[in-house]
Amino acid sequence: MERVGGVAIPSRPVTVSPTGAGGRRRGIGLMLAGSASAQAGAAVGAAAFPVLGPIGVTVVRQLVTAVVLGVGVRPRLRGLRRDQWLPVLAMVIVLGVMNVSLYLAVDRIGLGLAVTLEFLGPLAVAIAGSRRAVDLACAVLAGVGVLVLTNPGPSSDLVGISLALIAAVGWGAYIHLNRALGQRLPGLQGTAAVAVVSGAVWVPPAVVWFSLFRPTPPAILLAVVCGVLGSVVPYVADLLALRRIPASLFGTMTSVNPVWAVAAGWLVLGQVLAPNEWLGIGIIVAANVVVSARSLRPAPAEVATAA
Repeated sequence: MERVGGVAIPSRPVTVSPTGAGGRRRGIGLMLAGSASAQAGAAVGAAAFPVLGPIGVTVVRQLVTAVVLGVGVRPRLRGLRRDQWLPVLAMVIVLGVMNVSLYLAVDRIGLGLAVTLEFLGPLAVAIAGSRRAVDLACAVLAGVGVLVLTNPGPSSDLVGISLALIAAVGWGAYIHLNRALGQRLPGLQGTAAVAVVSGAVWVPPAVVWFSLFRPTPPAILLAVVCGVLGSVVPYVADLLALRRIPASLFGTMTSVNPVWAVAAGWLVLGQVLAPNEWLGIGIIVAANVVVSARSLRPAPAEVATAA
């Protein structure tokens, strides 16, 4: 067993049948906690944009994640095989693109709209991976909620929207890559390996960026909190959740992220909700309730391996 922050983590990959109701409950709970933490972290990070800019916040976030997981887990990079290195390196690239594009989008179009558009990535995963008509209908319903929430028009910021859509592609890839990491590396080794390699990759940009911009202690503190809430907590939660629920259910359940994002934007950044945003949130939540209720029903031949 490995211990991270006082929590015991199995030293071998956990295999829990996606049909197990207990495993699904834990997986959904982990996913919801991780998504709420991620959006709170994004809102805190956005508060540091005036001083550090989106790139600066991304740099600090990645370095903080590398330090926390590197020290806490101490990944064994030298012993990785080629089939283990591939998802690690792919995840480093995907996370870099996803984080930078999302934060640039948040800076232009706001947290709620940016995250809602980013949600199209997991929604695509849910549509592609589900075989049940009800789940597909719920995914479509969530898509309608996205349209109502964003209320696109001719005055929309096309650059900001495009950046959010790039982040959406990254999020869809992240779901599958994170699942592969959980299957090929024990415990939190995969997540920590990605964090350490990503941190090393971001050191040169950090040197250049902070030679051009003068950070202040409050802004650095906000970026550090963003790193913990926006990276460390959700990465660990998502990895553990994807061992308990299928990627298609994970993708559908992530439709709750726009709800967290709008709430965080309102509470932390003072962004006011419009009537269409409230309606869009209601539609998305309704889709999540239906999917969650169906996924928690035990299958006739339910077999779950204890975590």
